[in-house]
This record gives sequence, C-alpha cells and structure tokens, in this order.
Amino acid sequence: MTTLAMQTPTGAPSPTIERIAFDDLGRAEHGWLSARHHFSFAEYHEPARMGVGPLRVWNDDTIQPGSGFPMHPHRDMEIITYVREGAITHEDHLGNRGRTEAGDVQVMTAGRGIMHSEWNHEATPTTLFQIWIVPAERRLTPGWAQRRFPKADRQGRLVALASGRPQDAGGEALTIHQDAALLGGTLAAGERITQPLGATRQGYLVVSRGAVTVNGVALNTRDAARIAGTQTLEVTAGPEGAELLLADLP
Repeated sequence: MTTLAMQTPTGAPSPTIERIAFDDLGRAEHGWLSARHHFSFAEYHEPARMGVGPLRVWNDDTIQPGSGFPMHPHRDMEIITYVREGAITHEDHLGNRGRTEAGDVQVMTAGRGIMHSEWNHEATPTTLFQIWIVPAERRLTPGWAQRRFPKADRQGRLVALASGRPQDAGGEALTIHQDAALLGGTLAAGERITQPLGATRQGYLVVSRGAVTVNGVALNTRDAARIAGTQTLEVTAGPEGAELLLADLP
C-alpha cells in the first residue's frame, strides 16, 4: 500500500491518495467464479475496507463459460456492471433480458426488490467489475438498463457511464439514484489528462488495463486508489496505454 499525504500549514488533513494493490484484495475461488473483493463482501471481512462513502462493493470477477449467478434477490442498491472482456447476459423477474459486451455498462436499480441472474453464455471467460452504490432513497421502483459506450468515444477523457450527479442529468450516462458517478476512459501511451474531483468529494479509481500514475502515485493493472481531499486529478498513462474507471462520490 502506498499513501501520498502531506499536512497543510494549519495542520488540517491534506489530500491523500492511497494505493490498493490488486494482490492485497480479498479473494474467493468457486471454480466457476474467481473473485477479488476491494471491500468486505460475503466471507471476506476487513474492517478497514467497508467502502468509500456510498460505494459499498467493487468486485473484480472472472466467470467461466456456461456458468454464472443464478436467479437471486437484491434490494435497496444500485448495481453497476462494467464488462472488461467477454459478455454477460442479464435476466430478471420484470421481464428484462439483455447481453452486455466488453466496454459496455448495465445498471440495475434493486429498489424495493428484484430477482435477477447474470450468466456467461460465451465460449470464453468473462471478466467484469461489479459495483454497488447505496442509493439516496430506499424502496425505489426496481429497473434495469444497459448502454453501449464505444471506447473510441472516451479516448483521452473520462466519460460519465452511470450517474446521479446533477451535472450529468439529460446526458448519455445511465441513471443511478445517488449523487455519484462512474466515469470511464482510455488513454494512449504517455497520454495525460486532468480530471476535476473536488476537495469535498471522494474518489475510487481502478485501472482496468495498463498502468497509470495519479498525482504521482503509480498504479498497475487492476490496482486501485482511494482518493480524498483532492481538487484535481492528474492521470498519466504508462507505455502501453491504459483503461480506467473512476467513482466520483460524495
């Protein structure tokens, strides 16, 4: 773990960026499913990793062909799925069904209750990030949506993929019911971008592919950074380019 922090002249806490290495994540092996848990989940419990603000779960899952999560219930959670490789097929008790491919996103509002399954019908393993955000309201109307987000459209910038932030209303981002957003972007080798966050906001950044430095902190593939008190992020891709996700959180 690497933490970059300084003290302000008044002694108040300064911006911090904490690196969380992929090898330090919680682990679960079920044969059909290989999971890495950024935060406490199921049988993995770590009191120091209970989430960031309303971000409660970030799982890094590999699902074998012909397997998946059978029909099961959720409630009062916004569940975002970002497919890294392969595809996942969703079904729920509301009659929704859809296949989400690599780079694309689906959002499920569990609300007052939903039954769903997520299955890998592909011939190769599917890898994905499963992200849970606690909504601002309980007992919402359950629902599901998906959208294509071509990587070419987010080259050199971070684009809102799922959001409940006021500034994203009416845009292309899928809706979540919280003042938060999941942003995604791709960077060419050595490319540098500047991303506003805000000193009163929190961030959780995960590298899906490649390597980056974030305000001087180096992150490798599938590493994460917990960010606090930081007005602006400066992200630079390594020599192979990078794909990254950022959760912008209250």
